[in-house]
Amino acid sequence: MKILNSSAVLPGFKTSFGLSLFWIGGMVLLPFAMLLITTLQLEWGDFWQIITNQRVVAAILLSFKMAFIATLVNLVFGTLTAWVLVRYDFSGKSLLNALIDLPFALPTAVAGIVLASLYAPNGLFGQWFARFDIQVAFTPFGIAIALVFVSFPFIVRAVQPVLNDLDSSLEEAATTLGASRFTILRRIILPALYPAMISGAGMGLARSLGEYGSVIFIAGNIPMVSEIAPLIIMAKLDIYDMQGASAVAFLMLLISFLVLLLINLWQWYLNRHDSNK
Repeated sequence: MKILNSSAVLPGFKTSFGLSLFWIGGMVLLPFAMLLITTLQLEWGDFWQIITNQRVVAAILLSFKMAFIATLVNLVFGTLTAWVLVRYDFSGKSLLNALIDLPFALPTAVAGIVLASLYAPNGLFGQWFARFDIQVAFTPFGIAIALVFVSFPFIVRAVQPVLNDLDSSLEEAATTLGASRFTILRRIILPALYPAMISGAGMGLARSLGEYGSVIFIAGNIPMVSEIAPLIIMAKLDIYDMQGASAVAFLMLLISFLVLLLINLWQWYLNRHDSNK
């Protein structure tokens, strides 16, 4: 209880702490509790039958597979974009920096329609892929593109502040000592960026796993091919199968929680390892 009596810049810690717990409980924990209660109304056999359904399993595996692919792509290009925005000055930099947040502001349904129009076989980009007999829209490839689009800002905004605070004198000293660019990148820059990259990847992955609006228009929603788990949940809700939807949602929540827990533990390890150096 010592922390409750400690001084702080902001007054009213007890009240603020209580309100914070109340808000977290009401807005975060209570919906999860209701989801669990609804799922527990199912018999174990019924629950197992729902989550092991071939269509449900295929949709969940596809959702996680595409989310991981989108996260890996954004790790590379998001970090590169953050590097360009921080380390270089060029005309239009402010505009480019503002465009990074466009997926946050754009309604997901609008993003889905735009992407489906662009990558359809007769679309602006899709017609070029069609020349090589590659179909983007209405395939898992299209899902990955939609997820890359909606989760891209998370990596950039997580890495950008760290790059701003990174001491460039370390790079200059390494260059003076004869280190190559690759060595500087591997031994100085990337170790400092790893925690931020993992944090951004975790947020981007979470967004990708729950994305619905921007995906359904470009996915085609073909069962066992391009159908994602959120669509399965919505389909069950449309026929008022609340317990079935809750079962699939609970499984998605459980797997997502375990994945994000591992990511957070990894980030904690890197932060601790870095602080002990």
